[in-house]
Formats: sequence, structure tokens, C-alpha cells
Amino acid sequence: MAIYTKEEARQIMEKALSFSTADACVINMGGSESGNIRYARNTVSTSGHRSNQTMSVEASYGKRSGTATVDEFDEESLKSVVRRAEELAKLSPENPEFMAPLGPQTYDESITFVEATANIKPEFRAEVAAKSINPASEKEVTAAGFLDDSSGFRAMLNSNGLFAYNKSTNVDFTVTMRTNDGTGSGWVSRDFNDVNKFNPEEAAKVAIDKAVMSREARAIEPGKYTVILEPAASADLLRNMSGAFNARTADEGRSFMSKDDGTKMGEKIVDERVNVWSDPLHPDVPTSTWNGEGMPLKKMKWIENGVVKNLAYSRYWAGQKGVDAVPFPSNFIMEGGDATREELIKSTKRGILVTRLWYIRSVDPQTLLYTGLTRDGTFYIENGEIKYPVKNFRFNESPIIMLNNLEALGEQVRMNGNLIPYMKVRDFTFTSLSDAV
Repeated sequence: MAIYTKEEARQIMEKALSFSTADACVINMGGSESGNIRYARNTVSTSGHRSNQTMSVEASYGKRSGTATVDEFDEESLKSVVRRAEELAKLSPENPEFMAPLGPQTYDESITFVEATANIKPEFRAEVAAKSINPASEKEVTAAGFLDDSSGFRAMLNSNGLFAYNKSTNVDFTVTMRTNDGTGSGWVSRDFNDVNKFNPEEAAKVAIDKAVMSREARAIEPGKYTVILEPAASADLLRNMSGAFNARTADEGRSFMSKDDGTKMGEKIVDERVNVWSDPLHPDVPTSTWNGEGMPLKKMKWIENGVVKNLAYSRYWAGQKGVDAVPFPSNFIMEGGDATREELIKSTKRGILVTRLWYIRSVDPQTLLYTGLTRDGTFYIENGEIKYPVKNFRFNESPIIMLNNLEALGEQVRMNGNLIPYMKVRDFTFTSLSDAV
């Protein structure tokens, strides 16, 4: 087994640290056990299990650092990896932004580990595949999916007395459903720390229904439309927006948060209904309570009532600016409303329902303008009903403009470890059509 308890990990890392002669030494250790199943053309193609463990040692002399890794933890291997890191450090140039390792920290107890997820067996993975493949076959639809579950740990120890440990589990599932005539496509994604929250039948049904509904899509004129964005459609745009909450790039004039006389801290940048925060102890999207430097992670507001409340400061940049360091968010939580997807559709006189966006690329980082394509189920709405599927669009849009054009917020959904609501947005810009299904 590649998963070590807190005490087991600490003992191994302390052993490695005892061999260090560097001015500073930081040791990171991790391990995981994971299983997977993959299927395509309504047939399982691969299944497997992985067991991995690793240790990295960063040794520093002054501002010169070197890193070496190893995946065996006997005494000779530990001596060797420390010695190699120190040899590399002595050969390295100085890093002008070097920061000494943190001292001891206090962390909240994380809630990222669920025993049921750690105990997933191959039989369960096979059942998940069957619950996609069998209903797909009955609907003349072809399923292609992937389920990956994992449990693992990571730990950190340094020469200044810091020790941190976290244990976690996760299950990730995606499936694409294509109609056998090749004209319809549906897709769904689910991820949880707790497998008990995962309903494979529900997920498969969503994707199958989208595939069947999207047969023989019609072409309509590109332009500005009211859109209902499912969480998968807006998640990547919002995640890209969160990258702008970097104090250094803002101070240096390199991001949307930059101004001629400073940053947009304290300014209203989006609709007042927008509230965004991060929280490692949120029960639906828990994360580790410490980051890669060993800094404690706490609940943090980023946007409150449309106003920028915080920017993230690395330890180095905080030192340059004479402020406290603010860790980057470990998750992204956007407040939603009570409306269901169906209620948002019913309230729409004319618009487009978007399942998801993909192939997203930056056009202008100063305005956060992005381009990309819709995919796997795009539908025309008229008088509160889905009328017919439409061909996919290319879009040009900024999440800032999008969040200033909000009409309604719906229920939150977990998406890639974040909580994103359904959104109804006016004047979303589609620039051209795509023939891809």
C-alpha cells in the first residue's frame, strides 16, 4: 500500500531530514491507490489499478536550491535523494525570490477523506459502466466513459519545524453519449469526495437524453442571445477569471485587475448578486487545509455583492508590498439561487441552452476575453420550452461581461471540485457556427 498514516509519514520524513546538511530542507511526500474503468462503443476497453508513492527533497544553501525525488524509502534511498538534492543546490544559480521555509503552523482538520470511496472495488466500477452501457444500447446510443477513483495522502516536513499531513479521496466520472446515426451527442461529468453522493444511473440518463434530444441540429444565425449556462459551461470561464485575482500581476499591470493607479481592489466589477468565496471545509467541495508552501487555508471572500474583496499574495510578493500573504484559493464557490434548470428555461422567451464549452482560449487577458465552442447539446428555447437542437457555436465572451449581464442564478452544482450555479445571462456573444456534433 502506498498510503501512509500521519505517524508513518512523519517518521520516514524525519529520517530523511536527519541526513540533510543544507541551510534549509523541505520534504514533500505523497502516495495514492487508485482504480479505473474505461469503455467505448458500449464495451469496456480497459480497467486497472495504480499504486504510487513519491518523495521530493528540496535542499537550499542561501538562495540556491536543488530538488530530487525518489519512490523508495529505505535508508540508503533516503540518504541518496538528500545528497542529490544538495549536490544540485550547490550547482544552481541564486533565486532572487527565494523564501525561507515556514515555521510550525496550525491547521484545521480537513474533511477530504471518505472511507467508502477508499473502499471502491472493481465490481463497483463494472456496475457503473453497465449502468451507462445498458440504457444507452436500449436507446440506440453509444456510450464512451471513464471512471477513476482514488485515495491518497500528502505530507510536508521542513527544517524549520513545520509538519503538515492530509488524507483525501475522490471519484471522477465522465461519459459521452452519441446517437448511432452520428447526429446527436450528450455528455455529463460528476466528481465527489464521497462516492455515496454519486448516482451513475442519473448521470447516464442526463447524457443519453441530451444525445437523443440533439439529433439533427438546425443552423441558426450567430449573434447575441440570452443563454442558460449549465455549470459545466461556465466553470472554465469562471476558473480563468479566478486567475486574475493575483495581486502581483495586478500590481504589475498585467491583468484585468490592473488600473493605472493601482488595482481594482474594493471596486464593483460585476452584478451585485455575484458572491464568490473559497472554503476548504465546505462539505460539498472540501480540500486540504494547507497549500504547497504549508500555509494554512481558511475561508476567504473574493467577490462580495459584486465587489472585489481580496487578491492573492504569494509570500514573496506580500513581503515586497509589506502586507500579509493571502494564499490562492483551493476551490471556487459561487453563490446561486433557488431556480432549477427547468424553471430557468420556463422563464426564457427566446434563448439558447448550453451544456458545456470547450477548446477555450484567451483572446485578451486585459479584458478577460475568451473564445471557444459549445459542445454536446446546444438547444434553442422559445416561450419557455426547448424547441429544437441547434448547431454548435463559436463564442467570444468575457466572464466579467457575462457576470454583468446576469438575469438569474440557479441551483449550485459541484463541477471539478468547485460549486457553480446555473446561470441565465443576456447578450452572450456567438460569432459563428460549427458543424461539429
